[in-house]
Formats: sequence, structure tokens, C-alpha cells
Amino acid sequence: MGSEKLASGDLADVALAVNARMAAAPSAILIFDDTTGAQIDIDLRGTTAQIIARLAAYQGHQPEARRRGRPKLGVVAREVTLLPRHWDWLAQQPGGASQALRRLIDQARKGDEGRTATRLAHERAYRFMSALAGDFPDFERASRALFAHDLAALEEAMEAWPADVRNYALHLARPDGAD
Repeated sequence: MGSEKLASGDLADVALAVNARMAAAPSAILIFDDTTGAQIDIDLRGTTAQIIARLAAYQGHQPEARRRGRPKLGVVAREVTLLPRHWDWLAQQPGGASQALRRLIDQARKGDEGRTATRLAHERAYRFMSALAGDFPDFERASRALFAHDLAALEEAMEAWPADVRNYALHLARPDGAD
């Protein structure tokens, strides 16, 4: 066993696959989050039901008790600090401050042209690469190619890396997650 992919998909499926492998042949196994590229530490002690219950709590899937009043509609209140001139301008906009802010954000998102998605993809790929491939040959050259948006040079720099590590890093580096 070297740097090979054991499982992918739902965290519960991955955790159970890791648990089964460790029961058969104890070794160090790392789990990574596809959305962030960060390593995940999970508790694999106990029965399958106990592991699944802990994962549900980890993922925030605890059932909420029904409360009185309006149901949550996915709206999360956050604080925004603006200067008085900003509030004055927002107050003059049709639909009020909330609608004006939503419109401005939607315009900015449309004008982004994928730059944010590319930046986030490169950050998650780098997180994974740093954790698993930091000592691999040409890691620094691969990192430079990643942040230079040069996937061809990235692939070339990672040629000597294990195929599963290379393929997963490339998968994470693509904004759309396409292989």
C-alpha cells in the first residue's frame, strides 16, 4: 500500500471503507474533503451505527426540533458594516437595501467570469498537495504551475507522482471538477 486512492464519494461510505481497511491491515490513511482539499479527521471507533451517528453530527445533519413561527427559508442574517453614505444610497434604491445588495452581488458574480471558482479550485488543490505531496519530487514546480494557471505544466511536474495522487490533484485543480 502506497499513495493510492481507497474510496471516494459520500463521507459515510469513505469512512466505512477506511474502517474496513484498517481492521484488515492497520496503516495511516488520510481522508480529504473534495470541496476544500483539506484533510478530515474522523473518529472510526465503535460500531458502524456509532460511526455513522458521529459523521452525521460532524456534517451538521442533526435533526432540528420544530420551532414555532416562520420556517427557515435558507436565509442567514449576517452583519454588514457600511458607512452612512452607503446606507443613504441603499435607502434610495428601488426595493430597499436588501434588494439593492442582492442585485449588486448578482452583477459582480456575473462579471467574475470564473475567476473566483478558479482561485478556490487552486487553493483546494494546493491544500491537498501540501498535505500529501509536499515531499514529492517537483512539488514546488507543480505549485508554481498550479498558481500560474498552467495545467499542462502542472501535469508535467507531477509525472513522477503516484497516479492516484496526481489524478486527484488535477481533479481538485479544475474549477468545474471535470477530469
